[in-house]
Amino acid sequence: MPIHDWPRVIPGIFHDFHHEWISTIKRALNSGLLPPDYYALAEQIAGGLGPDVLALESNRPRTPAANGNGSGSDAEPVSGGVALATAPPRVRFTSTVETEKYARKRKRIAVRHASDDRVVAMIELVSPGNKGSRYALRSFVEKALQLLDAGVHLLIVDLFPPGPRDPQGIHGAIWSEMIEEEFRLPADQPLTLASYAAADVTQAFVETAAVGGALPEMPLFLRPRFYVPVPLEATYQAAFEAVPKRWQEELGSPTDQGSR
Repeated sequence: MPIHDWPRVIPGIFHDFHHEWISTIKRALNSGLLPPDYYALAEQIAGGLGPDVLALESNRPRTPAANGNGSGSDAEPVSGGVALATAPPRVRFTSTVETEKYARKRKRIAVRHASDDRVVAMIELVSPGNKGSRYALRSFVEKALQLLDAGVHLLIVDLFPPGPRDPQGIHGAIWSEMIEEEFRLPADQPLTLASYAAADVTQAFVETAAVGGALPEMPLFLRPRFYVPVPLEATYQAAFEAVPKRWQEELGSPTDQGSR
């Protein structure tokens, strides 16, 4: 199913779809995509970056990690995960930045979950409200940077085109705070999907898309060198089936929307 032109409908319609997509992704992760020691929860936090889906590592005794995050050595394989060195994600753009170069720009923050289990990754599906004002966008970007600084891996999916506050998309807004090198969106693919592996050297794996195109599979990192693929296209299709028919018809075929 091609990506729909969501700005054509009122924000509440995407908000409804947003909730369904969150649940669908969570079910997919918990139905065998995540290794046995990990699980996903849907969670909303008011303001800024949600997150929408949390990936947590079970609170089981493990060998203390050399990197200090309590999850075992990064070189230790994740059962059921994909090794970055073996199968790098097939994305259009890959960038790296040394964390210490941008960590000094702001206060550090430790992100913890209310339970005893440790948050290792988050998935955020960007909503119109995240980019609805200068303050909202700044809050989103700052919280994304704080999470990366705390070692939490991120997958951010933005199906809304860039505006005056994020002319190079959500990844451009985040990356410009980390490194002076500018990211530029392709003119024909203005939608952004960005996966970040948080470590001393943070890596960004970025894919771009357009209305009418299919959603690519994106990596969700559990450790800096290991990830699981998230089936965005299949979960999008399943979630869209729950959109009321009246709004399915309004959105119609994305390939026809340019003439409406």
